[in-house]
Amino acid sequence: MVRVLLSRSSPFATLSCGAFLAATLCLAALQGARAQQLEPRTYSNQPIGLNFLLATYQYSWGDVISDPSLPIKNADAKVNAVALGYSRVLDFWGQSGTLAVVLPYAWVSANGQVEGQAESVERSGLGDTGLRLSVNLLGAPALSLSEFRDYRQDTIVGISLFVTAPTGQYDSTKLINIGTNRWSFRPEVGVSKALGQWVLEGAASVTFYTANNEFLGNNVRQQEPVYAVQVHAIYNFNPKLWGALDWTYYFGGRTSVNGTLDEDLQSNTRWGATLGQSLDAHNSIKVYLNSGVVVRTGTNFSTVGLTWQHQWGGGL
Repeated sequence: MVRVLLSRSSPFATLSCGAFLAATLCLAALQGARAQQLEPRTYSNQPIGLNFLLATYQYSWGDVISDPSLPIKNADAKVNAVALGYSRVLDFWGQSGTLAVVLPYAWVSANGQVEGQAESVERSGLGDTGLRLSVNLLGAPALSLSEFRDYRQDTIVGISLFVTAPTGQYDSTKLINIGTNRWSFRPEVGVSKALGQWVLEGAASVTFYTANNEFLGNNVRQQEPVYAVQVHAIYNFNPKLWGALDWTYYFGGRTSVNGTLDEDLQSNTRWGATLGQSLDAHNSIKVYLNSGVVVRTGTNFSTVGLTWQHQWGGGL
């Protein structure tokens, strides 16, 4: 998933989108957040052998932990989260790709009404581990650092698989948890087109969930797939600075407990903005924000974050 744009004038000009993997995974540990990720620069090219170390801080507020199958009304939460990630650029049959892993940790403070009574809760702990394999199929050949200096993007087509493992903190007796106690699998296909200083990206995905067999005791909670599309308009101001406007729409995800369906079908829209700045050949930073635009069911929250990235290897 990690991406970096190189140019003749500044070979390590922009923050890779792998930083956004770390950022979005801070919330991936919280229920319902995976399909809402806004990830600009996911499908691009970079030299083979590069390594990336990522550190992210993220703050979210609002209906972050809303789950319509829970007896919680008027929920409001504040989430402070950090994440560490690592990614490496690999050669997949002559095309570039990446393998990434991210581990988040979150502090949650929430309040709401449970069966008519005002309640508040605080949680902290490790979130679910995230893994992502991304492979470009067209337009992003596997190149060494020296070869990459002459590369110019046209159209790139790629695929990816994002998996979360149930490694996060989970207590089956609690309504609110950091971890989800289930696996998720999100295959995605994406296209990126360069138009001068602009890059237009689009991606479509579907997220599948395994059952949580320890929901509030020994109840079985299941969730139908969530379908999502996202679009990004990215502008390269100069070789070291870029910005993006981001948009996503997702729907589906109806849940059931012990076979009884809940009235929680999602059909929501979110927007975001991202700004990346290269500091030197090895370090970059990125700031971002995103929020709900149209929210039909739950997850009406806002997020701001900051990511630092360090890169090495591949002849750098």
